[in-house]
Amino acid sequence: MDCIHYKVREDGRILNRAAYIVLGVTVEGYKDILSITVGANETSKFWLGMLNDLKNRGVKDVMFFCVDGLPGFKEAIQAVYPQAEIQRCVIHMLRNSFKYINYNDLKKFSADFKAVYNAPTESAALSELDAVKERWGKKYPYAISNWENNWEDVSSFYFLTYLRRCWTVLPIRGTLRYFSTFPSILI
Repeated sequence: MDCIHYKVREDGRILNRAAYIVLGVTVEGYKDILSITVGANETSKFWLGMLNDLKNRGVKDVMFFCVDGLPGFKEAIQAVYPQAEIQRCVIHMLRNSFKYINYNDLKKFSADFKAVYNAPTESAALSELDAVKERWGKKYPYAISNWENNWEDVSSFYFLTYLRRCWTVLPIRGTLRYFSTFPSILI
């Protein structure tokens, strides 16, 4: 689930709108876009309405959600699908950490951090996070604390190896990258 901001032509003007997109993956691995809804901006209240709509349309059980860190998003998911695992998008987490990193250190920091999210188990990932903290923690404490504070939501994908490819919302963005401006017909 992700919200992507696009330009939309409306009444001869081009406006920024939020496209709320839900991409589902079946147990067999088939991808299906379950919903695309255009709204004014991204809010957890809007997502809650979309989740209720999905449930009303017959999506009975969801095993796993991959989402960004929008405040209230986790609570909205838990209200509708309480048994679902929630995974914070690793790419969003990395970008958030990169905001605190000096450009000259960015490549080294990024290379060191790959060991964290590519670790085979959660315990190995925690060990790698400790190693990254040892090397970079004094210089960039906020970049590391972001991961420590959100570890429960970032580490969900370690429990099943076949879900390891679901740690980012980028497939949603890749599906729609060919559009620069959506016509009025889609609204």
